[in-house]
Amino acid sequence: MAKKNKQKKLKLPLAYKPVGFALGWASGALAGIAFRKTWMALRHEEDAPDALDRERGWGEIVLAAAVQGALFAVARSVADRTGAKAIERSTGVWPVTDGGRD
Repeated sequence: MAKKNKQKKLKLPLAYKPVGFALGWASGALAGIAFRKTWMALRHEEDAPDALDRERGWGEIVLAAAVQGALFAVARSVADRTGAKAIERSTGVWPVTDGGRD
């Protein structure tokens, strides 16, 4: 029984990779939508500034980057944690062997 459980632990991180990829993709898409809505609420503009936009100032560009980065980090963390907890509940094994990212 111990040997079977050890094999399960070794193969699970590899099996989790497609799940993690799908969750990452979905969380990125949702974070993009959230960023557009947040930028619209903050600045009442459809498009956020690009770093190479000559018409925008430093403050506006840095604000947009900070908001976007925060939303993407939160979305990815929520997706990673949710996926890992779901895998652990269904298999009894945490999907990453070293306790962190693979």
